Amino acid sequence: MSTQISINEFSQIVRDFASYKGSIQNCSQKTVDEYLFDLRTFFRYLLSKEKGIDPSSEEFTKIDVSVVDLERLKAVRAEDIYDFLYYAGQQRGNQWSARARKLAALRALFRFLVNRKHLLEDNPTIDIDSPKPKKSLPKVLTLDESLRLLEAVEQDTESKFRTRDYAILTLFLNCGMRVSELVGINLSDIDSGLQSLRVTGKGNKERIIYLNDACRIALKEYITVRTSPKYTKIAERALFLSRLEQRISVKTVQAMVYKYLKLADLEAKHYSVHKLRHTAATLMYQTGNVDVRVLKEILGHEQLNTTQIYTHVSNADMEKAMAQNPLASKKKSK
Repeated sequence: MSTQISINEFSQIVRDFASYKGSIQNCSQKTVDEYLFDLRTFFRYLLSKEKGIDPSSEEFTKIDVSVVDLERLKAVRAEDIYDFLYYAGQQRGNQWSARARKLAALRALFRFLVNRKHLLEDNPTIDIDSPKPKKSLPKVLTLDESLRLLEAVEQDTESKFRTRDYAILTLFLNCGMRVSELVGINLSDIDSGLQSLRVTGKGNKERIIYLNDACRIALKEYITVRTSPKYTKIAERALFLSRLEQRISVKTVQAMVYKYLKLADLEAKHYSVHKLRHTAATLMYQTGNVDVRVLKEILGHEQLNTTQIYTHVSNADMEKAMAQNPLASKKKSK
């Protein structure tokens, strides 16, 4: 998704919506930008149909969406949205999650216009069902693959950031935090006994993550480096620093994870930073026998059904159950 988006591209009513999401509903700038990106695509699609512009052409990306004002939004019908979602899936290759996000942006805009500003009487999104996810299990690293990933960092003796990177991967694999949560951690968010740390999740909601021995050992070693005299004059409060001695970015963390996935011969499986979060959750549930309600709090999920994807039964469990069937040893008589 392009990150190039400006509030100045939109009419005043859409700017008011963006301001409401950010200042009143306390959405992050990233979330507001995602809403605007999806609305811009929808507006361009509407205007391309009116102007006879091919949605796959370069001209489509240059359509001025500032003309989509309140009057134009009043004319939007459910059929327009259905057409747009079909276009997003067929021509843009959007999977269900991307189409669901586009619909969520439209729902949020029209709720704002109908329920908050009272500028429209009808909400065209009201009866549109969200695209349904394909029933699939989350892709995760096995326990052995997780250990291989950590060992790849340990063996990278030439890296100046080995201690930092090992601590980051240990937190991902043990705590299941989001990458945005990790890069936002400050030194002051960790208690003096290294028993827990505070992260800020989606919707700027804070939660406490309790640390196990592996996390405490990795963090203690890294914090010794982070609080050494070399860094004492740095104003940056961030726990994890980049090579430029600034707060580490999401992109830097992603590049680091891909580097060690490659060194551990795991790159071909198309794992990612977010898959490490899935891995931590799956290992806790399947190996650690963690209650799903506790897992929900650890991961910072709003709804329990989001967490329940990790309650899938492993192949090993199914194989074991089949072997324990009392008929398993019955063989056909000759």
